[in-house]
Amino acid sequence: MAELQKESVTPDRPAPSAPPLTATGIPVDPIMISNNTPHSPVPWSTGLCNCCEDVSSCCLTCWCPCVTFGRIAEIVDRGSTSCGVSGTIYSLMLCLVGCSCLYSCFYRSKLRGQYLLEERPCTDCCVHFCCEECALCQEYRQLQNQGFDMSIGWHGNVERQKRLAATMASPSPSPLPPQLQSGMTR
Repeated sequence: MAELQKESVTPDRPAPSAPPLTATGIPVDPIMISNNTPHSPVPWSTGLCNCCEDVSSCCLTCWCPCVTFGRIAEIVDRGSTSCGVSGTIYSLMLCLVGCSCLYSCFYRSKLRGQYLLEERPCTDCCVHFCCEECALCQEYRQLQNQGFDMSIGWHGNVERQKRLAATMASPSPSPLPPQLQSGMTR
């Protein structure tokens, strides 16, 4: 019966802490890690204006923001929408309404919810409205820092994770080279 009782928290015995979060490339489900323990939001892995940390994604976002957004949306939606569909919707909103941030700010909110990120430096819609390209670059870098290869999409990342898990589970091959058969002998 004593095993079923909850451990009490006293000054000499601190509350049990939650296990540290590691970058695995799989979004964190807040319900799975909560266990009735409140978690405060964590900071973004890079700042909003640190676009030059990844020049290739910065250039991609500058010239083709629809591609950057499509890749982000595919990962955030866990493959339920493709990069092409999301990028096309983003482009249509940009052309028809002139303000694609109305669409992209919702994905920032979803991304923050999945990874328990802080709402910084202001609300998601304000960040996208004031500096759309910087926001997209920050989100792109965040997903890369979470372990995603943005160029292969959600399904490619899932397959890569499965291969990695299978490689780690299988025994390592022998370090010796294979034996060669000798040629013809008498």
